[in-house]
Amino acid sequence: MLKINNLTKLYQNGKGIKDLSIHIKPGEIYGFIGHNGAGKTTTLKSVAGITPFDSGEVLIDGISIKDEPLRAKKIMAYIPDNPDIYDFMKGIAYLDFIADIYGVKEERKELIDKYATLFEIKDSLSEPVSSYSHGMKQKLVIISALIHSPKLLLMDEPFVGLDPKATHIFKEIMKDICKNGGSVFFSTHVLDVAEKLCDEVAIVKDSVLIKSGTMEEVKGDDSLEDVFLELEG
Repeated sequence: MLKINNLTKLYQNGKGIKDLSIHIKPGEIYGFIGHNGAGKTTTLKSVAGITPFDSGEVLIDGISIKDEPLRAKKIMAYIPDNPDIYDFMKGIAYLDFIADIYGVKEERKELIDKYATLFEIKDSLSEPVSSYSHGMKQKLVIISALIHSPKLLLMDEPFVGLDPKATHIFKEIMKDICKNGGSVFFSTHVLDVAEKLCDEVAIVKDSVLIKSGTMEEVKGDDSLEDVFLELEG
């Protein structure tokens, strides 16, 4: 579903990501872990087609994000670490706007009702986004990412701002996406969630991949937190 081959994107300060290769199969939830500034956001933005990269290749279900960005973006969704959305819009207008972009028509109302009810913001969709809390904005962004049923879900710290109930619901949705043949690639600092949720994991340090594999291969008999702290030195 996602092939990252020798991806390199470096900024003038030397930070970014160097020669990263990760392959994510259909049905997998893949965790991406590292300290602040390790290269996680750069990687996710490069895969999403937001940040041009220096070299390497990114294929989404066989489609190059560099050569055919619109085709690739139609089958994926990206949730950033900060839900920076149009405050002047009402919640429902924002969701309709995103649905229009992806050409979602007949099933639009049903999907919006379903997810807005699940995340308990249906009664707030008629209010302007400017009145939303951080958690409500995060829920709105999540719903907007789900309404076109993406094959690949990319996320940067997706659980920040979510209450425990919403976090549980979202984890179940992620599992459902994978059961239906999709894949999930996300960064997180919540290591216990990653350990319980992810099929595979990659750890980056100072812009370089230092360990990857199945969760059991990476952590062995230790906890993911112990392994991460040891690798971080």
